[in-house]
Amino acid sequence: MEKIALFPGSFDPFTVGHKSLMDRALPLFDKIIIGVGINHEKANFFPLEKRIQWINDLFKDEPRIEVMTYEGLTVNFCDHVNATYILRGLRTSADFEFERAIGQTNKAIHPKIETIFLLTHPEHTFISSSIVRDVYKHGGDIQGFLPKGMNLDL
Repeated sequence: MEKIALFPGSFDPFTVGHKSLMDRALPLFDKIIIGVGINHEKANFFPLEKRIQWINDLFKDEPRIEVMTYEGLTVNFCDHVNATYILRGLRTSADFEFERAIGQTNKAIHPKIETIFLLTHPEHTFISSSIVRDVYKHGGDIQGFLPKGMNLDL
């Protein structure tokens, strides 16, 4: 059976932390689907099409990574794409508490799906998409927070 993981998020934008997690998770799975979640109640900053394009460009040479969008429950999307793992990154203890609650809820809804947590590298602990957006909105240089080669050409 193929080991397929879903890495869900809004990726608004995709950061060096996200890229690091993907690079480290690739040896663990046969395929990773980066699921860009669509939440109509959440105001995203960067257009969905651009976020998908940026991620696709980053992984254009990696056939085991696929980028897809989805709406609704993450576990339902896992069923749709035959993913039996949900991959999540942990930066802080607050992330752990939040992600643990979601992981346990997902497990209660769909017992066959396992949530896998990877710790971020220490140098990425402070980087979050919301902080990167804030720096960007105020004219700051965010290139150090983005994967090499990713250019936010809007």
